[in-house]
Formats: sequence, structure tokens, C-alpha cells
Amino acid sequence: MPEPGLTLAQKILARTSGVAHPRPGQIVEAMPDFSYSHDFAVYAIDAFERMGATRVLRPDRVAICLDHIVPADNVRDANNHALIRAFAKAQRLRHFFDGGTGISHQVMFERGLVVPGSLVVASDSHAPSGGALGALALGVGETELGFAWATGRLWVKVPDTVRISLDGALPPGVHAKDLMLHMVARLGVLGAVYEVLEYAGPAAPSLSPSERFTLCNMSAELGAKSGVFPFDATTAEFLRGQAQFDFEPVQSDADAAYARELTVDLAALGPMVALPGREDRGVPVGEAAGRTVHQVFIGSCTNARADDLAIAAGILRGRRVHEDVRLIVVPASRAVMAEAARTGDLEALLEAGATFMPSGCAVCAGVHQGVLADGELCLSTSNRNAPGRMGNRKAEIALCSPATAAASAVTGVVTDAREFAAVSD
Repeated sequence: MPEPGLTLAQKILARTSGVAHPRPGQIVEAMPDFSYSHDFAVYAIDAFERMGATRVLRPDRVAICLDHIVPADNVRDANNHALIRAFAKAQRLRHFFDGGTGISHQVMFERGLVVPGSLVVASDSHAPSGGALGALALGVGETELGFAWATGRLWVKVPDTVRISLDGALPPGVHAKDLMLHMVARLGVLGAVYEVLEYAGPAAPSLSPSERFTLCNMSAELGAKSGVFPFDATTAEFLRGQAQFDFEPVQSDADAAYARELTVDLAALGPMVALPGREDRGVPVGEAAGRTVHQVFIGSCTNARADDLAIAAGILRGRRVHEDVRLIVVPASRAVMAEAARTGDLEALLEAGATFMPSGCAVCAGVHQGVLADGELCLSTSNRNAPGRMGNRKAEIALCSPATAAASAVTGVVTDAREFAAVSD
């Protein structure tokens, strides 16, 4: 009996491992096409040196982007940054980005360092963001990353793939983040453990690269090993003139074997809010409406690109942030901030009363900046809301889209942005 066809993920692992037909559950030794890290590169460097390595094998295929604690706010982190800078210079890493450039996932995305059909590994759980461009992007540990730097190879267990068929179209005022919060609520935070979510179906081509990024990014909140969109004309247009490496896109075979297939009707969705405590506590915004908000955070690798800031600015333009709310905006990268300045969205957010911070993980990382007081609620466009995520286990975090965040910043309570006449899609 002939074997079934291969999924996109299997094809990428087949090429990079030399195994013709890798099966789910099989462990293969693969050669990543590209790898990157951030402030935690200090641990990868330690592993690299402890194993006796002295030279990064492919320095042109390695990137480090400082983003978690920028600018450094203590001596330990400042010294770690100095160590990373020295390592990058000594190893002649072609792609080093100092603090303020942006969040690593966003920087790789906009600089053309993640390309279709490639195997990408990064020492961060939100590495799956790269799947927005048709790559198989995997989060790995710092020790694994140090080994990959030294040897150019890595063990990978071949994951099953789940096909997510997207049908219909998102209604006005409903965004990719609402779709993702719906999916996490539907499947649960362990709903796709060590699986690849392949986003396909009639509606998939209509989603922008940024919207695809949001979905792949938060695939991690389902326990997925990665999320991926097949290469199409939208991907090709986005990468035109900026892809840093040659690439060969791959598609799943028509007879590929999926672990299961799920269908989501986009037209049936509405704005969502993930209640504090866990990412799968998503409810329609109406069920959370009226709850007092103390801080609103528009930022993170999930929802702080130019289109996200435009959505928020469309609501906040000509309005003021509520006197009892602190609105913190952190563009995903310096390039995003520059684009928002060109369009006037930056000015609109500033005039509304937003406080800006340097591009980076900022409030989302919970290690400095924007820490909450006891009992406060932060409404956030980020990806995680576990107790203590923003630095205080006695505070709470709810997740939402940039539209819901902006509307709630104006009213001081959780609000359905569709109530505003100036909703921007």
C-alpha cells in the first residue's frame, strides 16, 4: 500500500534531514536553514562554550535581536547584553540587532530573514510566527540552539499536522486576534500539543501577512509546535525585494495525511476577550463588558504592527484616554513606529494620551516596564494572561484585539469597539 502524501511540515523536514518520508513521531536529524535568539542568547552562548565549541558554523544564518529587557534596567542584564554584543562581533554574525530595533520575531519577519519553505529555529516559544511566510518555524531551548550554532544540526521529532480550514470573511470590527481567541477557547491551551496547525481553506488567501502572523504566533497558546500558512501570491508580494535568502516554497500534497481537520466560519465570529487566568478563557466581548480597566497595553509580537496601530488610532483619533486608564503603546519594531509616524497614526495615539516605550517585548515579558499594582486589570493585545505574566501575581490580564483595547482605553471599562462610529478595519 503506498504511503500517503506529505504535509508542508513533513516536506520541509524531509529536505533538511535527508529522510525521504519522515513520519509523525519519528526523530530526524535536521539542518535548520536559519536560527535566531534574543536576550536569552546568553544561555545559548553558555551552552555553546561549555560543549567546547569555538566557532558558529554558519554565521550568515544566525541572528540575535535584543528585545526582552531594553534598555537594560539592572547591572545583570546590562552585562548580559554586553556579553551578547561581544559574542556577535567575535563570531561575525551578519544579523545582530541591538535593543530598540524591535521584537525579534517581527524583525526577522520584516527584514526578510524568514523565507518560505525554510526550517527556522529560535529560542522563544513564539517562534511559530515565522509560519506566516510559509516557513516551518520551531521554538527550541537555549542548549539546543547552542548545539545548532556549533554543528548546524538538530534533532527534531516530526509533528502531526492539523488542517484548519478558514471559511467566510471576518465581519466589520472583528479581527484576526478575535479569530485566534475563539480558536484557543474552542480547543483549549492543550488542544494541539506538539502539532503543526496548517491554516488553509477558502478564506486563508484573504488574510494579510500581519493577520497570518497573529494566528501563527498564538498557535503556541494551543500547545502547538508551530503554525503555518502555505505560500501564495500574498506571501510573494510581501517578500518581493526583501527576502535575504533564496527559497523554494512547498505545499502539502493533495493526499497528505492530517491528524484531523477543523473548520472555522469567520463570518460567525465577533470580538472576543480572554478573561484573566488562562488564554482559553475567551468569551464574547459582551460577557466582559463593563469591567473596570486600569491599564491598556497595545504591543507585543502578537498585535503591534502598523495595521494594529492603525486600528487603534482609528478609534482614538480625536478622543482622549480615560483619566483612570494608563495606555501604553509599544510598536513591534522601529520600522513599525516610523510607518505609524508617516501615516499620522503615531500622532493620533500620542494626542489621545498614549505613553510610548522603545520597541521590544516591554510589558508582555513582565520583567520590567508597566508592572501592575495589586488588584489591577490590564487589557492587553499580547498573547498570554497567566497570573504574574506582567510581573505581579496579584494583578490580572485580559487579552483582546487592538480595537477592543483602544475602545476600552477611552471608556475605562471593557467595551465593544463596534460601539464607536470610527472603527477602522
